[in-house]
Amino acid sequence: MSLPPEKATELKQMIHNHLLEMDVHGKIREVLAETMRDHQDSGHKSLSEADLLRALQRRGIVDDLMKDLHFTQETATSARVASPLQPATHFVDKDVPRLKKSNVDPSRRYLYLQVLGGKAFLEHLQEPDPLPGRVCSTFTLYLHFRDQRFHSKPVPCVCEPDLKEGFLLEMHRDGAGKKSSMADATSMLSMCDPVHLVLIKTDPSGETALVSSYCLDWRTVLSSPSSKISCAVELMGVGSESRVPAGVLNVSVELYPPLPETLSSDVISTQQSLERQRTAEKERLFLVYAKQWWREFLEIRPSHQSKLVKIFAQDENCVNRPVCSYVRVLRAGRLLENPRQAARFVSLLAQEKAPVVGGGTGKQEQWCTLMAFLCRGKGDCEDHATLLCSLLLGFGLDAYVCVGTKSKGGPHTWVLTRGTDGSITFWESLTAHRYLHRAIDPDAPPLAPQPKPSSPYRTVGCVFNHQSFLANCQPSDAVELCVFDFQNQSRWKAMSEAALQSVCGPGATTALPPPPPLCAPSLDPAAASNQLELELRYLLYEHRKDLDLATVWDDHLSYLLSSALSAYEMERCTGVSCGNEEFQDAVRRAVPDGHTFKGFPIHFLHRNARRAFATCLRSPFCEEIVCCRGDHVRLAVRVRVFAYPENACAVWLMFAVKYRSVL
Repeated sequence: MSLPPEKATELKQMIHNHLLEMDVHGKIREVLAETMRDHQDSGHKSLSEADLLRALQRRGIVDDLMKDLHFTQETATSARVASPLQPATHFVDKDVPRLKKSNVDPSRRYLYLQVLGGKAFLEHLQEPDPLPGRVCSTFTLYLHFRDQRFHSKPVPCVCEPDLKEGFLLEMHRDGAGKKSSMADATSMLSMCDPVHLVLIKTDPSGETALVSSYCLDWRTVLSSPSSKISCAVELMGVGSESRVPAGVLNVSVELYPPLPETLSSDVISTQQSLERQRTAEKERLFLVYAKQWWREFLEIRPSHQSKLVKIFAQDENCVNRPVCSYVRVLRAGRLLENPRQAARFVSLLAQEKAPVVGGGTGKQEQWCTLMAFLCRGKGDCEDHATLLCSLLLGFGLDAYVCVGTKSKGGPHTWVLTRGTDGSITFWESLTAHRYLHRAIDPDAPPLAPQPKPSSPYRTVGCVFNHQSFLANCQPSDAVELCVFDFQNQSRWKAMSEAALQSVCGPGATTALPPPPPLCAPSLDPAAASNQLELELRYLLYEHRKDLDLATVWDDHLSYLLSSALSAYEMERCTGVSCGNEEFQDAVRRAVPDGHTFKGFPIHFLHRNARRAFATCLRSPFCEEIVCCRGDHVRLAVRVRVFAYPENACAVWLMFAVKYRSVL
């Protein structure tokens, strides 16, 4: 039986470590020297390999080596690695919590976090135990620490979910040239980065919901003599339920290798207390500054009271944070090629407003942290805008989040970029549409030509990114009249960058955790396309069967539809239409004279065949194709799934029919 390359490498590393532990090389050198002396004394001129092997066997070195070298069968307990940069990490034997085998570097230190199960998820107290093969709602635990992301396997949603996973987190020493050295207790004490735990619930239809978002301070393990602690983590709800416990996770945290010298628990509590005091003082000073800044802004013009100038926003745990802390410079590596593809990716994450318990039309205040937004796979316009702004900053653009209203008067956020030539471009994060902004000059002569508004935005109250916050103090906050000259203090009132950096900068403990890296898609687009296409074929066949209609497929016509679907996705990414000419020419060749061709393309963000088919049938044009009657009716359906980071999908499908026209 052959091993995959990564397993072979892992096996070689295990054997190498075992040889070092037994000092086999030293023993072989001793045997070699002794054998050489014996042969020289006996007058032999040469020493063969067989002579050496016999000498090693006489000394029992080979037997000792094989006796001590054991291979353990790997069980299903394994770390779930979401980041493409992290190797799969395996653990052996569920009942033995110690690390047995893993892709570890002996010169680095690791934090081994085990989730030993959940309890007290009282919302699911009445749910029966899941039956084998029965589809039910599931819990998935996601984890982020520094630049590493992991996730557990899905488990059924019950009162005591069987969340049992191990995660191996690599510690890094900060500073140039220190990334490869082992972190000691003192350097780890200064690592204030928490382990961010996000619990997601997925229902049988694939809809996700954010259950809890929790930041675990792991540094108490530094005072444990065994370098291991166990604790119960109480997960709270989110949004309006942030003060209500959602459940409890039993967690074990262990340092590997163990610390030779531990820290006093008083030292750790003192460090944590100093960080909290420093955080509280910075927040107090920033709040004092923000109040004074706001008073000065209102003194400029009384009408400023009604402008949408948002300095703070609540996260999923109802913690008030400066809006600038929600934007970071985010680089996608090779997962996204350009800013327009980044905009397309963000637009594929579904929009969903924060749920509100009870009636009313008021909007629930909730700006999600980036980790919670990506794990959930959906959020409101603020989440989309801050993510898109972060990605555009990573691509080197001068990007800002705009807070204002849309044409119908509802509050909205979008993204603005400034070119080096002074051009202003609006990016709609929910659709990836781009609008070039040209301001109307209110002082121009009445007959002078004025640019027509091209964007759907009505007013803008403020703009911000990770370093700047500027409020619109122009006479009118109408977008069509606004001049985005941020250096002009008579048009835009800026906050102090130093004050913003004190609470939003990378080193500020008040800031959100570092942004998690984006994950490469684990979805196979070709396999997903084939599966969805087969399901839609079956649904269309059954639908026509219920109407007493025969179904005859034209596979060649189905294949031709691929080029059109590819062209549609390329146009969404680049804004440039290309490829339709070739598709139209191919269809003309495939449809004989006297026949009629009809096609219905549509776009989805999910891969649920029944939902997609039901949506298509609500279109009269699609229903006309699906229910087509006539002579020589040939049907076609084609699906193309385009996978993006975080398994975000653009699903294009087209129903088509060709039939002989009858006068």
